[in-house]
Amino acid sequence: RQGAKPLSLNGCDINFKNIKFAYYDAKERNIFNGLTFNVPAGKTVAVVGGSGSGKSTILRLLYRFFECDSGTIEIDGQDIAKATVKDLRNSIGVIPQDCVLFNDTIFNNIHYGNFDATEEEVYQAAKDARIHEAIEKFPDKYETRVGERGLKLSGGEKQRIAIARAILKDAPILICDEATSALDGATERQIIDTLRSVSLDRTTIVIAHRLSTVQHADLIVVLNDGKVAEMGAPSDLLQNSDGLYFEMWNRQQQQDKEALSIGVVEEEAGRGELEG
Repeated sequence: RQGAKPLSLNGCDINFKNIKFAYYDAKERNIFNGLTFNVPAGKTVAVVGGSGSGKSTILRLLYRFFECDSGTIEIDGQDIAKATVKDLRNSIGVIPQDCVLFNDTIFNNIHYGNFDATEEEVYQAAKDARIHEAIEKFPDKYETRVGERGLKLSGGEKQRIAIARAILKDAPILICDEATSALDGATERQIIDTLRSVSLDRTTIVIAHRLSTVQHADLIVVLNDGKVAEMGAPSDLLQNSDGLYFEMWNRQQQQDKEALSIGVVEEEAGRGELEG
């Protein structure tokens, strides 16, 4: 905007104040109808809700891919709509659900997070993301070409490169947009441990579908009907048996049990065919 100013950051406290928003092609259906919540500086806040509740829209508004129809988003008391876009986006690191990799070397894909970083800083970011040892086992190590969209790497390896990029960017605000949703259970737990260490002392927003992945959050925001339906620490929300979070938690636990039992049946059936 005309007269836009750089952000003056001091801890990165984020406030969503009475946000109203609808996408251009669906003005008759508001995504948010007065969304209000706070992300305290240096804390991790998880945003959960059903499909279509607007979880990923929060990232798009904070990054200013879209502007709010009304209301304000403030970082340390400064309206982001009045800040320079470059300054705003430099202050935010994103670990997406689907990490886009270029058909280039692993080194260059990590270096993309910060072109001013030194070679040693790239290696350190990989170590912090816990992928350095895996890269060292590849024949060409950091010069390994990943293929189109990273098809030569596993899902967990791609996510760790995304984490290494975010570490290299070293932004004071971190957003994880369903960063583990496409991974198997064991890899998911490993990535969550890495994300917890990366988010330490950063203002972090975790957008999640699976509630089991955000039990470490300081605060959970539950979205419903374009507003905050519930908000609180994970343990507190689970004590409210009439709450939406409690209902979502039980539903997912039941789905996990059913998926596990189906997997056991299929495994036993496959073993029977082999024995036959």
